Amino acid sequence: MGAVSPWQDWRALVVDDEPLACERLRQLLREQGLPHIYCLTDSRQAQAWLTQNVVDIVLADISMPGISGLELAQQLRRQPLAPLLIFTTAHEQYAVDAFELEAVDYLLKPVRRERLRQALERAGRQRGEAPQPEASFTVRQRDRLLPIPFSQARYLKAELKYVTLVTPDAEYLLDEPLIALEQRLGDAAVRIHRNCLVMRHALRELFRTPADGEEQWQVRLADIEQALPVSRRQLAGIKQCLNQQD
Repeated sequence: MGAVSPWQDWRALVVDDEPLACERLRQLLREQGLPHIYCLTDSRQAQAWLTQNVVDIVLADISMPGISGLELAQQLRRQPLAPLLIFTTAHEQYAVDAFELEAVDYLLKPVRRERLRQALERAGRQRGEAPQPEASFTVRQRDRLLPIPFSQARYLKAELKYVTLVTPDAEYLLDEPLIALEQRLGDAAVRIHRNCLVMRHALRELFRTPADGEEQWQVRLADIEQALPVSRRQLAGIKQCLNQQD
């Protein structure tokens, strides 16, 4: 028999003004073993409903008529026993606002099963109900999902709609925005440029090279031949990381 999920008794509320999106998320939550799932397609109705009902977790869209998911989250934070919160949205630009509201996770639509499970595991850890899994990224390779341990990662670079995860031996595409990955990685990663994070354990050297008459700062990473450019805004943070390694 498989392990019992830590959220087997949770009550969840899905708030999304698109009925099809609401129903899809309900089905995905059922697949993860949540027994009590409520769906509302009106944010104001959800606001009123939550004053009379208690749930463990709310999964809310951000762009909704009436009050937005961000406004709903602000109101939830004022409750004595506020539910955990996961945002589901088609837009990346609200990620910073979402994490400032202490959201558990920020899922881009269409929500993927594996990403939803990761979000629920994070929620479980916040409640102290789930064991800490091995820290890893989940990547898709053909028809399989593979874990890539943080220890194998060297850097993550945002390009167009995707983020590329680079290891010494391969590159993988991730469907999370860089800002969400930065939040999830915490102290395990450091930003060197607006579109690039490097893993702290991989940092080896910070140096300057001439570039078009000006000096360009770069970092060298373990097992990666190509040096990466560093913006001047991030220099202090990189130097601090390297000093802590000494």
